[in-house]
Amino acid sequence: MSKLNPLPSALTACALLLAGAANAAGPVNDFPTVDRVLYVQECIRAHPGSNFEMTNKCSCALDALASSVKYKDYVTMSTIVKAMSIGGERGGAIRDVPSYEPEVKRYKALVAKAEQGCFLGAADPK
Repeated sequence: MSKLNPLPSALTACALLLAGAANAAGPVNDFPTVDRVLYVQECIRAHPGSNFEMTNKCSCALDALASSVKYKDYVTMSTIVKAMSIGGERGGAIRDVPSYEPEVKRYKALVAKAEQGCFLGAADPK
């Protein structure tokens, strides 16, 4: 009869426990990939410069934003802000809702903080 080494099974059990604990905590940044890509593409269009540099800075800004707000809240805030730019009566239906103002302010503050932290904005040397 051969002796079984208890170390591999103990390591396996430990690894399973750690994996289970990591999954129980849930994702830190729950932003779907497609929304991350769209945000970075929009950011690059809004901040002209070297494609490589802006891709990195805009990705940084999205990561900062994603660590500050849940995806569901981001969708609500960004949808309101984008809808406010619609001209005419359709945009007015959003612009004229006073209860949306705190969401707009919060979104703009989060984006400004993320962009500042990632060296995006008017202060960029060209």
